[in-house]
Amino acid sequence: MLIYLQSNSRPDITYAVSAAARFTHSPKRSHEEALKRIGRYLKGTLNEGLVLRPSETLNIDCYVDADFAGLWPHEDKSDPTCVKSRTGFAICVANCPVIWSSKLQGDIATSTMEAEYSALSSAMRELLPFRELLLSLAPSIGIETSHLSTIRTTVHEDRKIANHQERSSRKDDIISNVTNHQENDRLGRRHHLE
Repeated sequence: MLIYLQSNSRPDITYAVSAAARFTHSPKRSHEEALKRIGRYLKGTLNEGLVLRPSETLNIDCYVDADFAGLWPHEDKSDPTCVKSRTGFAICVANCPVIWSSKLQGDIATSTMEAEYSALSSAMRELLPFRELLLSLAPSIGIETSHLSTIRTTVHEDRKIANHQERSSRKDDIISNVTNHQENDRLGRRHHLE
């Protein structure tokens, strides 16, 4: 039930529900307390909600972030899931969120840049098909074809190192086997954004 709420109507509990869901296979008393706290929060905020005020322009904005090995110093250091980074992104149309996600990354990142880059890759895998869907549905939902060229897509990423890597096109860079995969992802994303 909480997963349904967090993915459909209550994005504010996404992180708390995701953190609690990690322990469904072996719950402890502390996890029960966390679920009760989420329940109390929901009960206390029944009359609260998100106020969506769409902007006049139909732009698509994607906000991306990653938390590099965020749980490592706080949980069991021998548990491999504690060193996984967390990816979070929100895709907004006309300043209203339509897609959001917060989840652990599949692979263990070895640097902040790698975690941010993985988050950017995950967000782009959602953003590009969504953008194509919106553009194809635009005439049927009342958006004139002449306005389609004015729909602007912007990706907001907060780490300068990932942005630098994304914009870098130097041919003389030495690319290791680890970044070879990232280079292929980067070239694919640049193709869609240019």
